[in-house]
Amino acid sequence: MTESFPRQHARTRRFTLGAPRSFRISPDGGRVAFLRSKAGDDPVTCLWLLDVATGREHLLADPVVLGELDAELPAQESARRERAREQAGGVVTYATDASLSVAAFALGGQAYLAPLTPGAAVQRLPCRTPAFDPHPDPDGHRVAYVCERALRVADLASGEDTELIGPGGAADVSYGLAEFIAAEEMHRMRGFWWAPDGSALLVARVDESPVQRWHISDPANPGRPAVAVAYPAAGTPNADVSLLLVGLDGSTHELDWDRARFPYLVTVDWGRDVPLIVVQSRDQRTMRLISADPAYGALAVLREERDEHWVDIVPGVPARTASGRIVWTSDMGGARRLLVATPEELADGSARPVTPATLHVRDIIDSDGEVVLFTASQEEPAEIGLWCASADGVRPVATDPGVHGGRRAGGTTVVASSSLTRDGEVVTVLREASEAPGGSSEVAHITSLAERPNLPQPRPDLFSAGEREIRTALLLPSWHRPGSAKLPVLLDPYGGPHAQRVLAARRAFWTSQWFAEQGFAVVVADGRGTPGRSPGWERAVAGDLADPVLEDQLAALWAAADRCADLDLGRVAIRGWSFGGYLSALAVLRRPDVFHAAIVGAPVTDQRLYDTHYTERYLGHPDEHPQAYAHCSPLADAERMAAQAAAGPAVGSADAGPGRVHRPMLIIHGLVDDNVVVAHSLRLSAALLAAGYPHCVLPLSGVTHMTPQEAVAENLLLLQVDFLRRGLPGGAGPVPSPMV
Repeated sequence: MTESFPRQHARTRRFTLGAPRSFRISPDGGRVAFLRSKAGDDPVTCLWLLDVATGREHLLADPVVLGELDAELPAQESARRERAREQAGGVVTYATDASLSVAAFALGGQAYLAPLTPGAAVQRLPCRTPAFDPHPDPDGHRVAYVCERALRVADLASGEDTELIGPGGAADVSYGLAEFIAAEEMHRMRGFWWAPDGSALLVARVDESPVQRWHISDPANPGRPAVAVAYPAAGTPNADVSLLLVGLDGSTHELDWDRARFPYLVTVDWGRDVPLIVVQSRDQRTMRLISADPAYGALAVLREERDEHWVDIVPGVPARTASGRIVWTSDMGGARRLLVATPEELADGSARPVTPATLHVRDIIDSDGEVVLFTASQEEPAEIGLWCASADGVRPVATDPGVHGGRRAGGTTVVASSSLTRDGEVVTVLREASEAPGGSSEVAHITSLAERPNLPQPRPDLFSAGEREIRTALLLPSWHRPGSAKLPVLLDPYGGPHAQRVLAARRAFWTSQWFAEQGFAVVVADGRGTPGRSPGWERAVAGDLADPVLEDQLAALWAAADRCADLDLGRVAIRGWSFGGYLSALAVLRRPDVFHAAIVGAPVTDQRLYDTHYTERYLGHPDEHPQAYAHCSPLADAERMAAQAAAGPAVGSADAGPGRVHRPMLIIHGLVDDNVVVAHSLRLSAALLAAGYPHCVLPLSGVTHMTPQEAVAENLLLLQVDFLRRGLPGGAGPVPSPMV
């Protein structure tokens, strides 16, 4: 019997296992290191090497052979994987020296060094345990790592292991770690950076004593103590983060920018002699690029970006070319533009964008000599292309309809591509011929072992909905014939900042297609606030994370119904997780005349309970804008319903108006979620109960904001379909041919 999609989806961790990732290319372009598990259902990630000339792949480090599979993860590593949404185990991240001769990684709190040479033995390093985030110096002579909140350095030749700087007796201070906000919201996962000559490091000092403590426990296991988490909720103090220059000789010097005005340390780049530091104000309306002379600790502001709402953090910047030009981005002319300029040009404002206003830059990937590799979208935000910028101009690397990413070094480019015409991702290696600069030829492939879903191929109808041209996808059951039956509708959005659902890639729609096969017309829409379209589109939710996002889901729904007459607007449901869960709660509470059932997964219901960097970016400080926080809270809707309930009994007709109609709602939340804590769902449930609003709550014991546990992930899909069948008027309708 063919395995069901929910079982396969859970077993393969959403079809991510066996897919190659985390590519790094040697400076000569001849070797590519990468991570991949051995099969599409193997959760143990290994370190591999591709020889570009021969196309051969070599297994370098296998955690099974190293015997670290059953070791309990250190708390810091568990937290890092949660922040990175890492679903696999084994070697899930690694760092290399400048020449790509060795790679360091941690397994079960043990530090390892793998020579990036086929057949060489992996070495367990003589490091303290638990070792976290090991990084070789640029020459591969030493490895720096964090142990018990101290930064340590192991000398590979002598075996000597030394504490470089540590907290001493300070219980709330750490060195070399990324605080919660940096990892969760800024995507900065590290807290130390080697000097190019290996003589010193820049080290983040994090003092969490100002941050309030929340206590997260698993009620299903009352014998386990609650875990204290330093969680900076909106309006409360953040961790105090500073940056120290620490020499291998034990000398220390603090790099002191105006931390009172710019408390957020966004990133550090020390790829050349002078480090570049990016800092951000608490209101995120100002970002500074700072040059720091490590010899004297002198700081100079090279660039200041300002925006009346917020300045976005762009992955990959700053970077530098071989000649020392700085790679930066700036929002100009309605798009995010690429700048490649000297420090003087950035400082005096004479730097000009090298990309046109018709190209919206997504992220900066690599700087190879004077060539900058980046991703960007043109007119269609569902498509993400791979581009190069150099003195010869901007040229496409991979711009066929689809979603492309990659890496580049030494004239070799690794291109990872997805499209609507194939499952999964194809990874191609291109080599630039010295005799034909600017042109590349395909020389190798990196094999993907990821499984293909047991599912009819998604064929989403992509279109622009309404006057705002909301990018929308409509998916129908493969067995449906036009005019044969009316289909209940399921909206399946994320619908908010930082996540794009409508992409020109088949893999983006596998789960939505499975729901379609259960008898639904599924609508996926990227409304205002979602990334990839323009700075103005993202900033359209400034001060209001409720009305624009809900309005755009409605516009997409009505446009889909106009496009396909088989949609039954008398049976409309919505499902979502995280921001999508919040959006689902808003939908049934504020527009019960349109939405008849909702699945509300891990929702943010009280904006004051979510973190500073995210929430204050969109809504401001809660003490200064309390009305914005109240307006964007489903709790406030439930409280209004309670007041209305006191005035008379609720009725089951949409004619009664919003707030008087009780639509079926299933609230799902992991009890040990340390990102969107379960208090959000519990407070929503309590408010609904006070309003006499019947609803269901599904607590997930031992589950965080992710759901990697196979049984949980599989049954969540099945339970959602069952809930929709029971909750929608007349059910979801029969499925003509049972889907496995």
